[in-house]
Amino acid sequence: MRHLHTRTTRRRVVGALTAGLLCAAGLAAPALAAPAGEPTAPTLADGVALTPPMGFNNWNSTHCRPEFNESMVKGTADLFVEKGLKDAGYQYVNLDDCWALPNRDADGRLVPDPVRFPNGIKAVADYVHSKGLKLGIYTSAGTKTCDSAGFPGALGHEYSDARQFADWGVDYLKYDNCNNQGVDAKLRYTTMRDALKATGRPIVYSICEWGQNKPWEWAAEVGHSWRTTGDISDSWGSMLSILKQNLPLAPYAGPGHWNDPDMLEVGNGGMTDTEYRSHFSMWSVMAAPLLIGSDLRKASRSTFDILDNKEVVAVDQDPLGKQGTVVSSEGGRWVVAKEMKDGSRAVALFNESGTAQHIATNTGAVGLPHAAAYTLRDLWQHKSYNTAGTISATVPAHGTVLVRVFADHRWAQQPPAVELGLDGSPLIEAGRPATLTSVVTDLGRTPALRVGAELTGPGGWTVRAASRTTSAVVPTGHALRTTWSLTPPAGTPTGSYDLTLRASYRSPAGDRVESTVPLTASVVVPPPSGTSGLGDLPWLSATNGYGPVERNTSNGESAAGDGHPLTVGGVVYGKGLGVHAESAVEYYAGTACETVTADVGVDDEKGAKGTVAFEIWADGTKVASTGVLTNAQPAQPLTADVTGAQVVRLVVTDGGDGIDSDHADWANARLTC
Repeated sequence: MRHLHTRTTRRRVVGALTAGLLCAAGLAAPALAAPAGEPTAPTLADGVALTPPMGFNNWNSTHCRPEFNESMVKGTADLFVEKGLKDAGYQYVNLDDCWALPNRDADGRLVPDPVRFPNGIKAVADYVHSKGLKLGIYTSAGTKTCDSAGFPGALGHEYSDARQFADWGVDYLKYDNCNNQGVDAKLRYTTMRDALKATGRPIVYSICEWGQNKPWEWAAEVGHSWRTTGDISDSWGSMLSILKQNLPLAPYAGPGHWNDPDMLEVGNGGMTDTEYRSHFSMWSVMAAPLLIGSDLRKASRSTFDILDNKEVVAVDQDPLGKQGTVVSSEGGRWVVAKEMKDGSRAVALFNESGTAQHIATNTGAVGLPHAAAYTLRDLWQHKSYNTAGTISATVPAHGTVLVRVFADHRWAQQPPAVELGLDGSPLIEAGRPATLTSVVTDLGRTPALRVGAELTGPGGWTVRAASRTTSAVVPTGHALRTTWSLTPPAGTPTGSYDLTLRASYRSPAGDRVESTVPLTASVVVPPPSGTSGLGDLPWLSATNGYGPVERNTSNGESAAGDGHPLTVGGVVYGKGLGVHAESAVEYYAGTACETVTADVGVDDEKGAKGTVAFEIWADGTKVASTGVLTNAQPAQPLTADVTGAQVVRLVVTDGGDGIDSDHADWANARLTC
């Protein structure tokens, strides 16, 4: 549950645990927790959620606005059927907060809002069931839910509320954590488990306590899934932060007990389609619940194409139930591998960085047995190839290549896999030629024949090949390398421009194959000589957890310009950058600069909240960092030697605890060239 302007509302914990409150709430004593750090085996054994739940939840797209109503819920169920989402595996149509009136009736029962749901919840459940789907509902393990209107929570009403849900035909319960009165988390969530079980109805039980009490260590015997983090938002920084927190928890997931990194943001508009494909790919590799968070009545074709990718969904829904594990992650080049029931491996090559990256691994590293060759299936291209054992790709900025690889005696029926890449700096000055080299590498066990390469740029740019663009044969492990001269016209504005690298070749069987990789080049201007404020210089790229990066003000989390004066430890700074973790801001240094300096810290505007860490990178090398800082600390001086760097990158991470209230200031940030 998340709220537009009060993201931390749900983290309210009021009062202390008392015997009187326990008695009033009718709570039983909790079972002993599992030893810290040891995965627990599920004891529910109820046959529910043996694969990660798939469906829809309205909160990310509607929050508590009036359009959340019976018509929307029924319309979503209709679209599940019409658009093929039901056939892809999506089952649950879930209501989030604001479905009830603020007060219970005279008998203590929950009352559906008669404006939003004039026919009641049972009628909605009956409609959803008539489509062959299931209905979910929401409440909180507290006295009230998370919305500021104060809808009734289930603390002290667990058995009666569970009975109502079952009588209505509810199939799924999301149980939030707001207004919990300080009652022990395991106690609260175990009581609702028992209440749901007492109804006799199979109900998926989704624990939403935000990972505060390490539910992965105890919730396998309580619920079917548990949130591992705070709320997601529709931004690259938020998705990335949650991904990094959820990945290490792989040992705790399995059939009937899943790590839940929160709902999908695909289609809500805050990320690019490339980023949404990464979001969907990584949630699937992590065997996460896949709950659509966008309004399907307004969804684009590209949104449906992502959500309805059955080959990616199959990775998430694999009955073995293994969560993918990290093979490598150096420099933001992630390799995550997921063991599948048929012995294959799903492998995600995920590029965290803002520029295209070569990401590589091999079949041995991801756990496959030795074989003469393997079949490699690209799950977004829907094409199969053979590989001698290398799994690699040039992955676009913020992109993911997702493949499924297996030892297969029929591998020779597939054409060889090739990797397309571009060597040389993609940072180009207008009117001046730059030299780049395309590389087409055969990764297969068989040779690539009649290979050709082509590089194209924007209209008006001059792109000329300075060496051969074809080769009669490229054997296994070899490459066709072509040198290109690329010149943007004089006066081309600074910014990022699309390039396309294409290769065509034939397999030994004569099959023609075409491959394309989208790339970018950035038109840049040399940095000015002397010392300049980074808040006044153009950047190459900027990503942020909430809202945009702000020049010379703090980050206000929403629209550009909604920040305040940069203030750390009571000191106000006139210049700098205001960001929100996870954040990265890149500048072109052109090998002409020497130092970056700044006074860094958590902005005062969030009170005692916020934990961040600052890093300065010169090209691919971290050259300075602070460690974790809190609001209690004054600004810390940070200086980095960036001599010889083409690109300087300023990074703020979340301190390892999620991105809630992580307002970070690069005060007096300066670049000397």
